[in-house]
Amino acid sequence: MAKIKRKIIRIDEEKCDGCGLCIPSCPEGALQIIEGKAKLVKESFCDGLGACLGDCPQGALTITEVEVEGYDEEGVIAHIKEESPELLEKHLAHLKAHADELPEHHSHAGITSCPSAQMLHWEGKEEAVEEKVRTSSELRQWPIQFHLVPPGAPYFKNADLALVADCVPFAYADFHADFLKGQAIAIGCPKLDDIDAYVDKLTQILGSSDIKSLKIIHMEVPCCYGLVHIAREALRKSGKALPFESIIIGIKGEVLKERASKDAG
Repeated sequence: MAKIKRKIIRIDEEKCDGCGLCIPSCPEGALQIIEGKAKLVKESFCDGLGACLGDCPQGALTITEVEVEGYDEEGVIAHIKEESPELLEKHLAHLKAHADELPEHHSHAGITSCPSAQMLHWEGKEEAVEEKVRTSSELRQWPIQFHLVPPGAPYFKNADLALVADCVPFAYADFHADFLKGQAIAIGCPKLDDIDAYVDKLTQILGSSDIKSLKIIHMEVPCCYGLVHIAREALRKSGKALPFESIIIGIKGEVLKERASKDAG
């Protein structure tokens, strides 16, 4: 990764006593205690905003501006998912709270504020179609927005539930036929909406409606992975063990990955 001049955390090893109080305050999971001292896991994991500064009793942490690797949001998300998935909600909240400060740190990748806001454009393929075929809607409920659906709604009773990022039906052309048919649904945006409220709502739905299975369908952009966190946290809080499937949709409309498992609360 090319180096750029930007702000990043600096750790004075002479002052650091390895207490570890800075570790949980870093929303990127960029700090670890290694050989008795706090150290950066990778330069590109530190956004330079200094969320950890106030938690060092020795004053060993400062912000400096030097030539280092650019901030890598996608790398941070992958690191959090692998090492500390419980940090994901905190990290997404951090992104939302500091949205106005992030463009500078993402500018090396041409991203305006976070990966989900990157401006892209591409041309679609022209396909010859002899006759346009109209299909029927597979939607069997209303409302569908996560904040509006009642936890005790009759369409949740003994249902297979799909929790869907609200960009998915626009990106994936066959959404109704492939993912909506036979499903109860709730849609939302983990970047713009209230994650805690979503966790509470889904916990209520799982606890009162005998949901048979849970499917999460989200976009490939990092902040959209918050839906998976919402589902896992609600499963944990409800104590439910359900068939659980996560499906990732690419921004160009393709299915990138499908993963099924048995998740317990």
